[in-house]
Amino acid sequence: MRFPTLFRNPPKRGALAAPLVIVIAAAFGTTGAAFAADAPVPEHVIKDPHYGDSLFYFFQERYFTSITRLMASQQFNRVSQHADEAEILRGGMLLSYGMHIEAGRIFAQLIERGAEPKVRDRAWFYLAKIRYQRGVLPGAEEAINQIGNALPPELEEERVLLQANLLMAREDYAAAAGVLTAVKTNKSSGRYARFNLGIALIRSGDEAGGNAILEALGREPAENEEYRALRDRANVALGYAALQSKHPELARQHLERVRLTSLHANKALLGFGWAAAEMKEPKLALVPWLELSKRDVSDAAVLESRIAVPYAYAELKAYGQSLARYNEAIEAFDRERKDLDESIAAIRAGKLLAGLLERNPAEEMGWFWTVEQLPEMPHASHLAPVLAQHEFQEAFKNFRDLQFLARNLDEWAENLGVFSDMLANRREAYAKRLPEVRAKLNETGLASIKQRVESVAAELQRAEAEPDGPALADEKQRDLLARLERVRAGLADASKDDPDAVAMRERYRLVAGALAWQLADQYPTRLWETQKSFRNVDTELQAALGRDAALAQAQRDEPARFDAFAARIKALDPRLQALIPRVAALSKEQQQAVQELAVAELERQKERLTEYTTQARFAVAQLYDRANQPANQDADHATKQ
Repeated sequence: MRFPTLFRNPPKRGALAAPLVIVIAAAFGTTGAAFAADAPVPEHVIKDPHYGDSLFYFFQERYFTSITRLMASQQFNRVSQHADEAEILRGGMLLSYGMHIEAGRIFAQLIERGAEPKVRDRAWFYLAKIRYQRGVLPGAEEAINQIGNALPPELEEERVLLQANLLMAREDYAAAAGVLTAVKTNKSSGRYARFNLGIALIRSGDEAGGNAILEALGREPAENEEYRALRDRANVALGYAALQSKHPELARQHLERVRLTSLHANKALLGFGWAAAEMKEPKLALVPWLELSKRDVSDAAVLESRIAVPYAYAELKAYGQSLARYNEAIEAFDRERKDLDESIAAIRAGKLLAGLLERNPAEEMGWFWTVEQLPEMPHASHLAPVLAQHEFQEAFKNFRDLQFLARNLDEWAENLGVFSDMLANRREAYAKRLPEVRAKLNETGLASIKQRVESVAAELQRAEAEPDGPALADEKQRDLLARLERVRAGLADASKDDPDAVAMRERYRLVAGALAWQLADQYPTRLWETQKSFRNVDTELQAALGRDAALAQAQRDEPARFDAFAARIKALDPRLQALIPRVAALSKEQQQAVQELAVAELERQKERLTEYTTQARFAVAQLYDRANQPANQDADHATKQ
């Protein structure tokens, strides 16, 4: 019998994405609770389009694409108006991939630059949480010690639980109990804290206090399956604690509260039977053990029940049934050992990892990916304890990410060839089209147009300075001015005494005066319209000159840019060719490591089988020995017992 291990407060639904909540909270000025409650996202203005592009892929849950685009934009200084937010986003995604060292460096730099306390504390909290999940306990303690007083209430409770778990991980149960006692929790969300507090008190020597807390938790109504499972776990812990304290009656009271369909039912049935055995009631112990022996043998409690049942029969002096049950158990253990060998062979052949990848495809790598479909294996029931291992899950995620990187590197290597072709096509198009464009610009005569515009500008300035109404006359008025000039020249040659000439001069004076008045009256309006039109012409001219200058500059710079792109492509190719075999080697090593983790778990099951088989064979030998003893020796043996 083993006492239940400490409850490590596994993530609740949606908690796997916790490291990215800090990104959203910091970038949009709200807390993680608002998003957990599906609150509307506050308005947030995106000033740099490239930052918005990264956020687009982030909210599409394409985190690898998001972080690569973000880092490229940072490299080219395209997100300068969101510099801190971009760093928080990058740090959060690196943290979600388990890169806690780099994420910690980013957060530390942001904090040194004066990040807000709420951003600072959330950053350190999630950093501590990731480090704890990855087993980096000293780093987790270092991060959690950096947290101030700006965490929201829901995260403050998690912080206390995390701090208590860190203390219990180094077996400082008294300090953990002190931390958990000080936390203020509500009735529902504080269940995990109360469970851990009860275990910590028991481990620190205060059994009465710990049992009281677990007793209250074991009787408390539970509104959902999560809390019902926690209640069952509390009752199992109480039951086994009572067994260790030699109080089997009390242990039965606790264990009988565990549901038969619970995740902890097997352990409860086993303990219930041992409690009856401690009370010298083997017949009563047979009831839970027989039920347990019918269940899946991949569970250690079921394996133990296979030899517990014949033990109870032996205690009832039903030696024939006991011997038959022991032999059945030995045969079952041998079959299970053979099945385990087949599963181990399949795992080492790569079927487990290949099947997991095939049945659980993912578009991109990510820390939040989970197994949804089990692969085809000789004995799928063996996968449950393997996949339940946190260490296996983390190692498999690393392997899957390496597989994604390998595919990505292959695609990038292929894309380099495409980029080379694109660059060659651009060179050819540039060489072909630039002379044509330059020739068209030369045909337009920009130099002569510029001179004419400058001449018009000087004339316009003169007309404005004098002011000169006739200079702004329209075509009809210019024709009329020309006719008047011819009339004036003709009248100059006519005799002053000629009556017709006198009449003509009078008419000329009237017409010339009317035209002069008309030009003077229209002068302000025409001056404004002419200046406006001239400004438009000048703008177009400057744009044309700018394009001409840009083309001239491009003619000088583009060849150098083409050469720079070609050099970059050439430099990237050997880097990719070096990374591809390196990632392949790492993938192979990681595959071997993941497979060995799975094999190690199955080997532990084989060791348990070997232990139980040895016990069963020893018990069979005792039964045969007892059967061969004379009756009086058997009576003496019974008396001694």
